[in-house]
Amino acid sequence: MSDGDYDYLIKFLALGDSGVGKTSFLYQYTDGKFNSKFITTVGIDFREKRVVYKSSGPDGTAGRGQRIHLQLWDTAGQERFRSLTTAFFRDAMGFLLLFDLTNEQSFLNVRNWMSQLQMHAYCENPDIVLCGNKSDLEDQRAVSEDEARELAEKYGIPYFETSAASADNVGKAVDVLLDLIMKRMERCVDKSWIPDGTVRSNGHSTTDITESQDPEKGKCAC
Repeated sequence: MSDGDYDYLIKFLALGDSGVGKTSFLYQYTDGKFNSKFITTVGIDFREKRVVYKSSGPDGTAGRGQRIHLQLWDTAGQERFRSLTTAFFRDAMGFLLLFDLTNEQSFLNVRNWMSQLQMHAYCENPDIVLCGNKSDLEDQRAVSEDEARELAEKYGIPYFETSAASADNVGKAVDVLLDLIMKRMERCVDKSWIPDGTVRSNGHSTTDITESQDPEKGKCAC
């Protein structure tokens, strides 16, 4: 795909405490590489990737491929950058919430991040995928898989144990989040939550998305 050749611009935000591996996670997803020497993110940074998304119909058949330009925003986890970070919440359509499986406090702080999202995101129940990162460090694990899954179920969000080092479940976590976002766009009649610039003029208009939808079934989950 050339620079302007896409149907949708989708912005994801990676959140979580400092040191949980957000930068390494995104770098693994976009570049397929792991760098153990990343320094702490100051403020906001982002990475980009082009993907083709194919929705599946009720009968399981794949629809026409949608060309997606993903912007993956990397946020600073430190408290002193929190006001800057939350300013970006409303422009993001999906959230990757990471904690460190070897750091129990980062897991306990997931509740605080969820509260921040409910206050500052585009609606009270935005699409979120919870990731327990650094699953490759099994001998240092401080959070059990059962604990993490129980918390994810409490919030009604998917959970993956990921490793930026080995790439385990990194792509799958992002793919699931993208699928949640695209399905939300398909079913929502009210498009006011979709940030400006999401749909390209050379792609589909927002009215095309719901053209065949039953309005009563298409009400936004927000």
